[in-house]
Amino acid sequence: MSDPAAEFDGPWKEALDLYFRQFVEMCFPDIHREVDWHREIDWQDKELPKIFPTAAVGTGIVDKLARVWTQHGQQECVFVHVEVQTQNDPELPRRMYQYNHRLEDRYGQMPVSLAVLGDIGRSWRTSEFQAGRWGCDVKFTFPIAKLADWRDQEAALEQSPNPFAAFVLAHLKTVETDRKPADRLSWKLRIVKHLYDRGMGRPELLQMFRLIDWMMTLPPVLTSVFVSDLHAFEEERKMPFITATEQMWLAQGEARGRTEGRTEGRTEGRTEGRTEGRTEGRTEGLLAGVEAILELRFGAEGIAIASHVRQITDAAVIERLLRESKSVPDLAAFTALLPAQPSA
Repeated sequence: MSDPAAEFDGPWKEALDLYFRQFVEMCFPDIHREVDWHREIDWQDKELPKIFPTAAVGTGIVDKLARVWTQHGQQECVFVHVEVQTQNDPELPRRMYQYNHRLEDRYGQMPVSLAVLGDIGRSWRTSEFQAGRWGCDVKFTFPIAKLADWRDQEAALEQSPNPFAAFVLAHLKTVETDRKPADRLSWKLRIVKHLYDRGMGRPELLQMFRLIDWMMTLPPVLTSVFVSDLHAFEEERKMPFITATEQMWLAQGEARGRTEGRTEGRTEGRTEGRTEGRTEGRTEGLLAGVEAILELRFGAEGIAIASHVRQITDAAVIERLLRESKSVPDLAAFTALLPAQPSA
């Protein structure tokens, strides 16, 4: 099964656009207290390529430039440069210094430079650049937020009133589950389900869901499992906020259904067709999910057993097998859960 690369750049850029205040409150609380958040943030991102045209651009680097205002005494604007670095990069200190220096040249005042270190390790904490010779020296320090400091604090992040905590948790678990798609599926479901308990309105819940879904990429088969489980959760909670899951079902489950002649669900997009398509799509997604888990856990023997699961038509039974497939101790225990085959 292919394991698609996680996406960090896009989600982080948009998360900072949408939750900059909450980001600063969580990662740089001392700075948060100094800013007048009643005034609108003035984004200056378009200036960055002009200031630093040769900067490294690509996976693992996100740069944002915002102008904010202080709230104590005489109000004044402050430029805040944020770099998010998702991998250990020895060039980060020099780059932070160069950005800061060139921004000062452009705006006539020294900006505040902040770095977010999003790698999985705890030891890399670079926050200083030094250079010099023959008595001509420079030392530049910058505040950092080390996301790995929140590792093993899942409960605290889930219970935090700050919505950005959910995004930080998603980042940590995306990094930790690299090349472990089944584990990423479990964490993605857990994080998204906890969004419902944060008291978010529907627009904000959908907004955060989209960012997490964008970051925590899954193979297509496990995406079907994710959508199936989330859809069942929504029905159980009677909170159908993430209605986009229905569209995902139609796009994925019914695409498979068409190969078996089940094309009625999407015809003209009518209510009855959507219901039928969603049901068939969900069943197909559940089946695909069982197959994926069996393959991940038991290899070729699991794939062989999956052919027996394909003969089951009761969605409730398939859903139970999907739940059990994640935790059964061995393949024999899973096989014992299969309903008896009808005699010839």
